[in-house]
Amino acid sequence: MAVEVPTPTGPARPDLTILETRIYRGPNIWSYQQAIHLVVDLGSLEDYPTVSLPGFTEQLLEAVPGLYNHTCSRGRRGGFVERLHEGTWLGHVAEHVALQLQTLAGHESRRGKTRAVKGVRGRYNVVYSYTDETVGVAAGKLSVRLLNHLVAPEDGFDFETEFNAFLRQAERVAFGPSTAAILEEAASRDIPFIRLNSASLVQLGQGVHAQRIRATMTSKTGALAVDIASDKDLTTKLLGSAGLPVPKQESARTMRGTVEAARRIGFPVVVKPLDGNHGRGVCLNLMNDADVEKAYDIAKAESRRGTIIVESFVTGRDYRCLIVGGKMQAIAERVPAHVIGDGTSTVSELVDITNADPRRGVGHEKVLTKIRVDANAEEILAGQGYTLASVPPEGEMVKLALTGNMSTGGISIDRTFDAHPDNVEIAEEAARMVGLDVAGIDFICPDITYPVRETGGAICEVNAAPGFRMHTHPTVGEPQFIAKPVVDLLFPPGAQSRVPIVAVTGTNGKTTTSRMIAHIFKGLGRKVGMTSTDGVVIDERLVIKADASGPRSARMVLQNPRVDFAVMEVARGGILREGLGYDRNDIAVVTNVQPDHLGLKGIDTLRQLADVKAVIVEAVPRDGFAVLNADDPHVRNMRRRCSGGIVWFTMAEPGSEVRDFVDDYCRRGGRAVVLEPSERGEMIVIKHGRRSMQLAWTHLLPATFGGAARFNVANSLAAAGAAFAAGAPLHDIRQGLRTFATTYYLSPGRLNLIEVGNADVFVDYCHNAAGMKELGAFVDRYAAQKQGQHDLTKTSRIGMIGAAGDRRDDDMRELGHVAAQHFDVIVIREDERLRGRKPGETAALIAEGAHTAIQEGARCRQVEVVLDELEATRHVLARTNPGDLVVMCVDQHAMVVTELEERTKHAQAGARIGLPSAATSDPDLDPTTLTSTAEAEGTEAEGEALAVVPGETHPPLDDTAI
Repeated sequence: MAVEVPTPTGPARPDLTILETRIYRGPNIWSYQQAIHLVVDLGSLEDYPTVSLPGFTEQLLEAVPGLYNHTCSRGRRGGFVERLHEGTWLGHVAEHVALQLQTLAGHESRRGKTRAVKGVRGRYNVVYSYTDETVGVAAGKLSVRLLNHLVAPEDGFDFETEFNAFLRQAERVAFGPSTAAILEEAASRDIPFIRLNSASLVQLGQGVHAQRIRATMTSKTGALAVDIASDKDLTTKLLGSAGLPVPKQESARTMRGTVEAARRIGFPVVVKPLDGNHGRGVCLNLMNDADVEKAYDIAKAESRRGTIIVESFVTGRDYRCLIVGGKMQAIAERVPAHVIGDGTSTVSELVDITNADPRRGVGHEKVLTKIRVDANAEEILAGQGYTLASVPPEGEMVKLALTGNMSTGGISIDRTFDAHPDNVEIAEEAARMVGLDVAGIDFICPDITYPVRETGGAICEVNAAPGFRMHTHPTVGEPQFIAKPVVDLLFPPGAQSRVPIVAVTGTNGKTTTSRMIAHIFKGLGRKVGMTSTDGVVIDERLVIKADASGPRSARMVLQNPRVDFAVMEVARGGILREGLGYDRNDIAVVTNVQPDHLGLKGIDTLRQLADVKAVIVEAVPRDGFAVLNADDPHVRNMRRRCSGGIVWFTMAEPGSEVRDFVDDYCRRGGRAVVLEPSERGEMIVIKHGRRSMQLAWTHLLPATFGGAARFNVANSLAAAGAAFAAGAPLHDIRQGLRTFATTYYLSPGRLNLIEVGNADVFVDYCHNAAGMKELGAFVDRYAAQKQGQHDLTKTSRIGMIGAAGDRRDDDMRELGHVAAQHFDVIVIREDERLRGRKPGETAALIAEGAHTAIQEGARCRQVEVVLDELEATRHVLARTNPGDLVVMCVDQHAMVVTELEERTKHAQAGARIGLPSAATSDPDLDPTTLTSTAEAEGTEAEGEALAVVPGETHPPLDDTAI
């Protein structure tokens, strides 16, 4: 059906603009795959679908004819062209053009989608897959420029020129054919890989299982073997000492020495650099001193060490034998660059005709390389009696190079199954002598089908990191799948390539849950790599101190060669910014979804926030598990997005609706972690089908403070569920939870208890209203446990609180309102980073919420503001008396804990500021005392990206091309 065409208000203008670019390097809110996300603004073009732009569709298809193959939502070839004729908007067109441009650059990309930004007219989310992010982004930019040019031609814009520049950029960043072949084989075996630089250094596998390749050199390639292969003189001597056929050879460093060596060996000779490769600097069939002198200059220019090799010229065909792991895998006959005369065309014209072959490109761009006509080629022509203007007879072969390297324009003929067994044995022995795991043995002999010891011939070179292109894409013959034995060498059948990944997300509790899981598996002897808001931890050592809950930190863990188990804390911001830092997680844990971070990056509702956090659930494979909080309806709904199994955890009492739901699930064979109350307390029980396995009493777990910290009871349930799903034995799960305490060593900044002057001081990271409700409930229960040790009528509860400046005003007011329900005195501080707020603005909003609660009869009777966190800490300690209960909700926990540790050495009773009793209710009392000791700070913006989260999530991208 054609779209309804709006009435244009004026001529169309090239207003299509990219407002924001995001690169998702793993599963994300749009797709299970990596993707490019452009936020585009159509401007006035919102009023101009394609059907209203005269000649637009025809010009577009002429410029990018590959769009005829795109299926779009129609599911058939030509579907997108139908959409163009019916009328579609240019954001959608930009998506398809970006995909096709990548395909033309050799980066097969097929999937994309375009969705309107909710609530903003003319603005669209354009999302499409990519292979290389640099090429993907460049394709999007060129797509937008082309569409604007077709709407209104731009002076100086030539699409063909721009497209060729785009192709050259793609060729620079693309993997070479050898690396690409190995990566394709790895991907077919579900072996993950990470590109480590802009060239061909790649990690295959994760953590302790990782192997690396650079082109065809691998982690198992010995440096000594590479050095030997690079020294052609030494290589020849080693092979000759083993009785292998090699040419006579000498080395020289001067032109005179080179000429004299040639005379001793006897003409014809070959001159080449000692450390050359790809046939560069090699001169063949030199017949006299003058030829050698010219060849010396050529070889010298290609030699890094300045040493020249002179060897006897062995006549015959040029064969490359590929040896992997000591076994012959492929043999190719290499034919030098040449043209075949047709009786009418000149040599120059024949070269152009040959280079027009679509299989030929620049460098390693395609399976064949274009022939270059240089001074050396003209000299070779002259030796055959031709010039570039000569017309060779029909059928005559005219050589343009002496070496058969593919990089100089040669072709290859597959001879894998033609070689005589004796020749195969010689090639394998040569690779073993040098010590290379992947070696290219260059044979010169009359015919590879006959033994070289009888027909004559020799090994002229042994190459480290040999190219695969001549074997994977022979010009004549069947391709050989030689990447398979290379990957077999790195990952023998049955070998593991992945480490288990447990991803943890949620509004509150994800950091503590992550630490609990890591602690359990550390007890199992695993080398755990963990990311969290405090940094990257490798085997209990903090290697990077930063907020490391994003995808880059995850990749850092997976690159570490010690890690054999990964626990990733996954934050909302990282998912929205880059997606996950890996392709899938074996276990996904979601603790809860609470109203925090709302109003940022388009996340305005709890449902949208749940959609973001559900990305880790969608990344669970069929043999994995999602550990979900059954008590949270938003988390409970995530079960529909999980391909694997579900492990529920719940705090609900038996007989409740939620508990009945979980018990019914278990009766059908499912898994869950629940609480079973009794007279002795609450028992954590793991249920699997009809089996129930007692784990531990909640009040005996140190992290729960005798069961008072209910949020840590919930975190313990989640950690137990994740560990059980990951295969940890019951005893080790129990031992892990029993030995995990919220000390600063095990859980910095999360409910750390420090006694200062006979007062209990808790340090915690709580920063939102939902967390404050749980923390306040803990304060109430903990105070009740302490009753009898102190006279509670003479002690106070003091809370130091704060919130990040990027939260909504109402969220800050609610934080203060909740805190006022549980503390007698509130001291409000501000974070070091104000995130766009003015100094004192955040504190004033929190104080406003607390003041409202006091007017409603809340517990709090005094509110103070000390903006600087360290000064606020000192202020709280100065007014703390023995027996008081102090909770410090901090931003920089290390600094605060250091101050507390100092105070434990010389703590003194604080002078209480006229604090009325809890029973006092004076309507004229001013509850807010402003005490600001912080220096005025400039505003600081965090740099949050534009709101772009869609109203609905569609994980798989739509098919848009064949």
